[in-house]
Amino acid sequence: MDRATPPEERRAGLARMKQTLVTARLGLDDLRAGVATTRKRLDAEQRELETVRRRRGLAAGISDTETVALAEKYEKHHAERVDVYTRKLAAQEAELAIAERDVAEMAAELKSAMLGTTPAGGTLGADERAAATAAEEVADDSARVAEELDAMARARARSERDAEAERRLAELKRRMGK
Repeated sequence: MDRATPPEERRAGLARMKQTLVTARLGLDDLRAGVATTRKRLDAEQRELETVRRRRGLAAGISDTETVALAEKYEKHHAERVDVYTRKLAAQEAELAIAERDVAEMAAELKSAMLGTTPAGGTLGADERAAATAAEEVADDSARVAEELDAMARARARSERDAEAERRLAELKRRMGK
C-alpha cells in the first residue's frame, strides 16, 4: 500500500491482510498436526516392523517355516509402510518449514503496513498513519470478538455437558428409585 491509497481502502486492505495471516496461522496448526500424526504412525509402524522381525527370528530359531514365511510377508508390508511414512514425514516437514517462512514474511509485511512504513523503509503521511492505526484497532477488535466467541462456545459446550450429566443423573435416580 502506498501513499496514494485512500484511508478506507487502506483499512480494508489491512483487515484482509490480518485475516489472511490468521488463516495462514491456522493452516500452520493443521500442518503441525499432520506432521505429529505422521510421526506417530511412523513410530507405530517401526515398532510393528521390529516386532515382526523379532518374531521371524524366533520362528527361524525353532524351524517353524510357516511362521517364518508369514513373518517375512508382514516384514515386507511394514517395511514398505515405514518407507512411505518416512518420505511423507520429510515432505510434510519441508512443507511446514516453507509455510512457517511465508507466515513470518506475512506477519512482517502486516506489521510494516500497520506501522505505516513502506517496504523501501520510508514512512507514510499522517492520513496513512491514522488509517493504519484505525486498521490496527479493527484488527484488535476482531481478535477480541473471536476470543469472546470462543469463550461463549466453550461455555455453551460446558453447559450442554452439565445438562447432559444432570439428565443422566436424574435418569439413574429414577431407575434406582424403582
